[in-house]
Amino acid sequence: MVELIAKSPCEGILPLSVGDCSLHEVSVGAITSVMPARGQEKATTDALRKSHGVAFPAPGRATGKDGARCIWFGPGQAMVLGTAVAPIRGAALSDQSDGWAVMRLSGPKAADALARLVPVDLRAATFKRGHTARTLLFHVPASITRTGANAFDIMVFRSMAVTAVHELGVALRSVAAQDS
Repeated sequence: MVELIAKSPCEGILPLSVGDCSLHEVSVGAITSVMPARGQEKATTDALRKSHGVAFPAPGRATGKDGARCIWFGPGQAMVLGTAVAPIRGAALSDQSDGWAVMRLSGPKAADALARLVPVDLRAATFKRGHTARTLLFHVPASITRTGANAFDIMVFRSMAVTAVHELGVALRSVAAQDS
């Protein structure tokens, strides 16, 4: 019988450091999709606040911090990262923990590298801490959340982790080459 060995989505391909920027995998623990039924948004927020200290986010926003974060993922949908979510009356929940790779890109040129791959303005003046976007990272569907002045959390489907890391590496090397 084959013995399976658990591996993280980015095992063997991260961390990556180029110039002043680094890309590393973030182990967030549980990832749960939360979709409140129509009219149950406030009750869902109340339940999330009480049990996890996060609110259901407004469009394009994230609430909470490392350890427990709730990220807008589309109309009427959010992902709770970092803590298992108990059943919430009036909301559909789905465990997504094994389906996603989460990476953190940080450094003074992080936004410049992302600008080469993402059709969204991620400059600090328009995309502040706590802002999030569902977008494309080159051709990979992604969620990008600003977590600090020069830091972004990037979520991609686990099956696209190698491609995302490759594209980010190319962009980081291109930005670093401009500085040399």
